[in-house]
Amino acid sequence: MKIPFSKNQINNSDISIVKKILKSGWLTHGKYTKNFENEFKKFTKSKYAVAVSNCTAGLHLSCIAADFKKGDEVLVPAMTHVATAHAVSLTGAKPVFCDINLYNGTINIIDVKKKINKKTKGIIIVHMAGFPNQMRELQRVCKKNNLKMIEDCAHALGTYENKKHVGNFGISGVFSFYPTKQISIGEGGMVVTNDKKTYEIIKRRKAFGIDKDIKERKTPGIYDVKSLGLNYRMTDYQSAIGLTQIKRYQKELSARVKNAKYYCTKLSNIKWLKLPTFDEKASYFIFQIFMPKLKRLKVIKSFMKEKIGFSIHYANSLDNMSFYKSNSSKCENSNIYANENISLPVHSGINKKMINHIFRVLKKI
Repeated sequence: MKIPFSKNQINNSDISIVKKILKSGWLTHGKYTKNFENEFKKFTKSKYAVAVSNCTAGLHLSCIAADFKKGDEVLVPAMTHVATAHAVSLTGAKPVFCDINLYNGTINIIDVKKKINKKTKGIIIVHMAGFPNQMRELQRVCKKNNLKMIEDCAHALGTYENKKHVGNFGISGVFSFYPTKQISIGEGGMVVTNDKKTYEIIKRRKAFGIDKDIKERKTPGIYDVKSLGLNYRMTDYQSAIGLTQIKRYQKELSARVKNAKYYCTKLSNIKWLKLPTFDEKASYFIFQIFMPKLKRLKVIKSFMKEKIGFSIHYANSLDNMSFYKSNSSKCENSNIYANENISLPVHSGINKKMINHIFRVLKKI
């Protein structure tokens, strides 16, 4: 039985819209990007949303808006994609790695408090695998120490904490539309914020620092540049694919949560596996299981033989990456997490029959 690790939600009607846009010749600055931003605001209940070329771009722009610069330190969980730390480094600031909680990957608040010093100017929270962090406590820590918080929501579309969608707790929240994500448009991202100043900075800086959007110009080609900027825009045909998916995303989210709950019920019978505690507020970008490193090699071999799609998120904690190793203290839980995790498919294309098959394969080991 072949079980795909991910399945994009692009259908024939989405493809028809893309064809229409490609034939129109209006491939960027179009109405679909604005409509996608509006629909995303509605879903997350955020005041502002800005479509960008990818999640990394959104994180970089958020770090610029937070005014991180050389000499500053920004706290980042050691267990995340390297893009989270790179966004900090691109501003000249230094990412300082904090450990996580086993086995849901959220940042460890005790370690956060230990690593705050006079140079610390901010923190990037990662909602790993779609699990929400302890946001109220983190907000208190940030307020006490005058830190700016950015939320990396790359895994977390549909994740809630205290009945509020993640991304609404910090100065901004950044989402990803990479092919394996809950919504896929190839590459792309979205920044949400409830702060008008942050919104204005990100909106201008994503398009060269130009002061007027193409539709705001009275005369074509007449504009001014008031700040340094980048080209981090999203195309209109990508936005169209995202727009249709966000409108029907609730069904996909429900399927993911349902599959995760069944995984928890079924796989809890395997004694050598560790599972995250089921959380109905999580969006389940992936469903992770944990096991001793030598056992993981056997599982990988069996999954490849049985054509069961899987991945590892992530096989190295950032404090072990060559680029960051020299200035990092070891994060023990993050290293355990890296050595023990396997990500299972949990999307709406997975059903109980497939999960039962995965259970049987694991049970044999």
